[in-house]
Amino acid sequence: MSDPYSILGVKRDASADEVKRAYRKLAKTWHPDHNADKKKAQERFSQINSAYEIIGDDAKRKAFDRGEIGADGKPRSGFEDVGGNGPGGYHFDFGAGGPFGGPRPGGGAGDPRDAFSDLFRQFQGANARPGAGQGAGQRGGRSPIPPGEDVALDAAVPLETVASGGVIRVALPDGRTIEVKVPQGAAHGTVMRLKGQGSPSPFGGPSGDALLTLRHARHGRFTPEGADLRVSVQVPIRDAVLGGAVRVPTLDGEVEVSIPAWTSGGRTLRLKGKGLPLKERTGDLLVSLDIDLGPPDAEIEGFFRRRMP
Repeated sequence: MSDPYSILGVKRDASADEVKRAYRKLAKTWHPDHNADKKKAQERFSQINSAYEIIGDDAKRKAFDRGEIGADGKPRSGFEDVGGNGPGGYHFDFGAGGPFGGPRPGGGAGDPRDAFSDLFRQFQGANARPGAGQGAGQRGGRSPIPPGEDVALDAAVPLETVASGGVIRVALPDGRTIEVKVPQGAAHGTVMRLKGQGSPSPFGGPSGDALLTLRHARHGRFTPEGADLRVSVQVPIRDAVLGGAVRVPTLDGEVEVSIPAWTSGGRTLRLKGKGLPLKERTGDLLVSLDIDLGPPDAEIEGFFRRRMP
């Protein structure tokens, strides 16, 4: 194979970003699906990817620059095999058909459109940086095939789901709808990464991710204040004066709350642990009491008129 720097049209001291940009531009131009002469495009496309396989990988690029491996990625005569024991490179055996098609076991030529997928699987399994975790080939910058773009999404989560955890449905930009499991106590603004749910790669690589921001949905009764919730309830004037009990809604059903005698309007009662179970703490329910005068009552009105100076 020709010099990979020449194939990508970059200088030997080009930065990694310059190499990647050159590769992306050429891969788009020569992708077989975008060219009428698919045979010629596939040949050029394969050269471009083989070149990027070498100089798009930091370890292999250094090994190539030192003369330890050739443009085909194989060790040159006089150097040890670098399948993990050599002085600083990696070696892959793609089989008799090579990395982009050719005869395969059982006969027949490989579909050139599978080239990126085959190469990506090879890199996932064999081209991980020593010590890197599984999946480094896909998200750790080690795969020579650029992934698709990440996308940003928002989702409104009902407060009941925040309190107990549950599943919400999320619409993706491509029109699909998926179910997402929301953990109990997910804070407002929490970002979840949905692997592989972003934009597809134009080069046949892995899809990007969806970054889903969770927002606490507006509620008909409760207003979130951090981990606390606030709710207003009406108290009949008789119970405000004489004391009594009122039913107070919570996220998991109503509870009965005692009202002291001579309770003024605007007073707030605190129900411990009836708010949101967020990471920092489980909030309380703040109950604001509003005095309900009820329908007009001549007797009550007369009483206050007599009492007023």
